[in-house]
Amino acid sequence: MKPRHKYELQIAGRTVALGSRTLILGVVNVTPDSFSDGGLYLEPVRAIEHGVELARQGADWIDVGGESTRPGSRPIPAQEELRRVLPVIRGLRRRLPAAPIAIDTSKAEVAEQALRAGAAIINDVSGLRFDSRLAGVARRYHAPLILMHLRGRPETMQQKPFACDIWRSLRNGLTTSIRRALAAGVRRSQLIIDPGLGFGKTRRQNFEILAQLDRLRVFRLPILVGTSRKSFVQAVLAGEGLEAARLGKRPGVHWPVTGVGEHLHGAPASRNRREGHEGPPQPLVVGDAAAVAVSILAGAHIVRVHDVAAILPAARMADAVLEAVTSDR
Repeated sequence: MKPRHKYELQIAGRTVALGSRTLILGVVNVTPDSFSDGGLYLEPVRAIEHGVELARQGADWIDVGGESTRPGSRPIPAQEELRRVLPVIRGLRRRLPAAPIAIDTSKAEVAEQALRAGAAIINDVSGLRFDSRLAGVARRYHAPLILMHLRGRPETMQQKPFACDIWRSLRNGLTTSIRRALAAGVRRSQLIIDPGLGFGKTRRQNFEILAQLDRLRVFRLPILVGTSRKSFVQAVLAGEGLEAARLGKRPGVHWPVTGVGEHLHGAPASRNRREGHEGPPQPLVVGDAAAVAVSILAGAHIVRVHDVAAILPAARMADAVLEAVTSDR
C-alpha cells in the first residue's frame, strides 16, 4: 500500500488540496432514466433538496447530471439537458454558496451555461471524445476538468467486443484525453482522471482496475473513482464470480433480505423508494462502502457516490489507514 500523491486544484478562485483526505462527490441525477435513481429528482425542487441533503451528510462536491449514461442510453439534445440542469444548479448555488458544483456533461454548450449558472467543475464521461470544444470551455472558465475513460458510447459500450488488454485501453484512452485538454490550453494542474468503471468494461476488467489502480499514478494526476450502485459490485455481492453468466443480465440470485433479489434482477432504486423503501437494499449500500474503501486504499483521491451518509464512515476508515502508512515512512 502506498501513500497518495498530493495535488492542488483551483476551484472558483480557491485552492483545494487533494490527497490528505478523500473528497466525496455526491450525485444528483436530474434524469428520468438513470440506472439507479432515474425520475426521483427530475423536479428541480426535489433535486435541489437532495443536493442540499448530500452536502449535509458530508459531500464535498455535488455532481449534477441531466443525461443518463447507463448502458443502452441514447444522447438527448443540449436544450433538454439544459432545461433539466440549470434550475438545479442555480438553486444549489443559492442554498450551498460554498460547495463546488460539477456539471456532468459531454457537451460544450451545456458545460458553458452550467458554469455561468454557478457550476465550477466539468465532469466529462467521454474524456473529450464526444465534443472536444468542452476543453476550451474549461480553459476559459478556469474550471477543473474530469476526464473519464469510456470505450465506445453508452448505447453500445456493454456489447462485445471488449478490450483484450484493459490497461492498454486505459493508457491510450486517458493519454489521448489529456493531450486534447492540454492542446486546448487547459492547465495540467486542473485535470482529474477517472478510469470509468462500468463503462465499456467486463466485470473482471472492473476488478482488475480496482486491484491495480495505483498503475494510474503514472499520469501524475488526481484520480476519481465511481463504483456506486454499479452492476459489477452488485453481482459479486450476490455471490457471482468475476465472469458474467450472460452479458447484460444481472445475476439471478435470491437474497435473504426482502427486496434485494428483486433489485438485482433489475428493479431500479427509484421504484424501491416510491414504494416506501429508503434507498437501495442494505447489502448493496454495504457493498458500495466496501468498494469505496478499496478504491481509496488503492489511490483514489475522490469518490463519486449516491449514498453519502452510508459511504462516509468507510472513507474515513480508509483515510485513517492511509494516514498510518504515511506516518510510518
